[in-house]
Amino acid sequence: MARFCMSIILVCIMFSIVSSELSSNYYYKTCPQALSIIRSAVMSAVAKEHRMGASLLRLHFHDCFVNGCDGSVLLDDTSSFTGEKTAGPNVNSLRGFDVIDDIKTKVEAACPSVVSCADILAFAARDSVLALGGPSWNVGLGRRDSMSASKDDATKDIPSPLMDLNQLISAFSNKGFNTNEMVALSGAHTTGEARCQLFRGRLYNETSIDSTLATSLRQNCPTTGGDTNLSPLDATTTVLFDNAYFKNLVNQKGLLHSDQQLFSGGSTDSQVTTYSNNPASFFLDFANAMVKMANLSPLTGNDGQIRTNCRKIN
Repeated sequence: MARFCMSIILVCIMFSIVSSELSSNYYYKTCPQALSIIRSAVMSAVAKEHRMGASLLRLHFHDCFVNGCDGSVLLDDTSSFTGEKTAGPNVNSLRGFDVIDDIKTKVEAACPSVVSCADILAFAARDSVLALGGPSWNVGLGRRDSMSASKDDATKDIPSPLMDLNQLISAFSNKGFNTNEMVALSGAHTTGEARCQLFRGRLYNETSIDSTLATSLRQNCPTTGGDTNLSPLDATTTVLFDNAYFKNLVNQKGLLHSDQQLFSGGSTDSQVTTYSNNPASFFLDFANAMVKMANLSPLTGNDGQIRTNCRKIN
């Protein structure tokens, strides 16, 4: 336990230095209360519905993987562009927009036109992980918000739950992540839920799934119908942010095809085994990868804008 706690402390120390374009103290003078407002709202939302923690984390991931961490995922469609919300990986799936709206309203009341929606997403993701028992990391701030969004880019760039290992490695490599970072980020599936339609194929057509788990899942995910029925990504500790996801993979209890691919006789088996036995190692690597992801192509300086409503450009 002592070693585990020391590792978590090291997370905070190692990531005190972030991108040269972003700074964890960015709002120190212009909106010193911003971060406490965000944290309070996130903690309240997660306490009200534990699943919201996973939803806010996923919003940040889906934002950053499409043209960088610029808040584009939050934009509604307009006459000039079709946004990301209706892309295949997002439609009827992404959630938490109302929580971000609530946070933005409160931050705007305190500091009008200062804090970007992209920064709110980044900070809310970190605090969501914290709220569920996961690690902390320094969040670089100073992003600005995009003035457009692309359904096509979201469809193309967001990894699919149907991908094989080589496809996953390639999809993350396209965003600058190595294989180890891909496995660490996949550990976000230690919390949250997935729709039946995303794992039905694995449930009824694959053999690399624990038979007891499969029998249980089939009760809520029939061969036809029930597409939107939900099951936990981590059946062991359904809410907590821990390393149970990796223990599940070792025991063939991954829910999604893409999950179990990480432990399927391939190059990532050893890393999954390490994480299944060493939660501190997973936490450290996850925090490292999250810092890197949050630095994907941010808009800074005079690029973009500070939206006053996260759903639409000013």
